[in-house]
Amino acid sequence: MSTRSEIIKIADELIREKGFNAFSFYDISKALGIKNASVHYHFPTKNDLGIAVVNEYLAKLEEMMADSADKEPTERINVYLSIYTSTKAEGRICLVGSLASDLQTVDPELKVYLKQLVDKILNWVTDILADGQARGVFAFSVVPRTKALMIITNMLASLQLTRLTDEQDFETIKQTIIKDITK
Repeated sequence: MSTRSEIIKIADELIREKGFNAFSFYDISKALGIKNASVHYHFPTKNDLGIAVVNEYLAKLEEMMADSADKEPTERINVYLSIYTSTKAEGRICLVGSLASDLQTVDPELKVYLKQLVDKILNWVTDILADGQARGVFAFSVVPRTKALMIITNMLASLQLTRLTDEQDFETIKQTIIKDITK
């Protein structure tokens, strides 16, 4: 793994662990055993690093979307939910949820990239739900975009809330979402 990739990986972990405003380049240089100047070489500003982290996540998301594009709606919604399952298994919270907490204090350019990521997720889930509804495998009483918002916010919140409640609550929430939309 390149130094640049390692920096992005550590920054992602720190954003999810501490929040965007609570870590510094020093934290990254210390974790990698390199000088601060080496971090600045790859990312002149913390904002540049934040954008790189969001873009890395977006690339992985787009890969998941492409890999699941030909699958049935029930399989695709499970691919989407698997993002949270793996995040939960790693003991982390969602990148979007963590950055959204710092939204009022991050650079406007980073906000633009975060909004693009959120739009991509929302559109993907909305499309999955609309397709499932059209095929008769999903049933719900609100428009697909509203249902997508409800599912996304439930999953974002479940990663944080179930840190304080019973571990099984995460799986219960996820299964309830699936049960709620399937016929």
